Amino acid sequence: MNNVHKWKGATMFKQFMTLARGHVTDSSTSVLDANAMTLLRQQMRDAAKGVAKSRKSVAVVMAYAEREKAALTRIEAQIADLETRALDALAKEREDLASEAADAIARLEIERDTTRNAVTTYETQIVRLKACLAESEGCLREMKQGQHLAEAKDKAQRLSGSMPSGIMNDLKDAEFTLKRLQERQEHAEATADALVELSVADNADDLVKRLAEDGCGTSLNPDGTSVLERLKKKAAD
Repeated sequence: MNNVHKWKGATMFKQFMTLARGHVTDSSTSVLDANAMTLLRQQMRDAAKGVAKSRKSVAVVMAYAEREKAALTRIEAQIADLETRALDALAKEREDLASEAADAIARLEIERDTTRNAVTTYETQIVRLKACLAESEGCLREMKQGQHLAEAKDKAQRLSGSMPSGIMNDLKDAEFTLKRLQERQEHAEATADALVELSVADNADDLVKRLAEDGCGTSLNPDGTSVLERLKKKAAD
């Protein structure tokens, strides 16, 4: 029984530890996701510094190579000059001077070979460094393009996310209100036009009435004479 309890306790402890690691991982992932753009900008700055440092390294190696090439040219010129002078000394039977020149030439030839190897080493390294630099610069250019695109998308998403969630409903409500206002304005205009027409008609009717009362034209109100004339006409028909 004790062994069973111990096994259960160990299992639960292991599960708690696993759960704790899961929370830490999720939390770390959330932090990285929330600060992805900041992280990307810093990484791009670090990458740009690295490329600049590599470019400087290539320039330094090229400078060393040029210095060794200049030294090699100088040594070869000294060797050629001593050989000419040694041959002249032998022609004048000055073997002692020719021997000294030969010793100097031997030392210079050792230095020449060492310098020549250094130049070869530098040139090989320069080719390799230039290839690495070109690859790094190309990668950096592509990363910058990707960064610009990511920043543009991030800004667009931030602007989209900053819009109120009910903006479409608000726009529909505003559209409905505007429509009602326009309808009211149209009704008010139609009413005003009708009132003008009525006013004109009333004025005309009033004028006709006053003219008829003054005996101008046909009377508007029927009288006995007019009724009798109408009846006689009806009887004749």
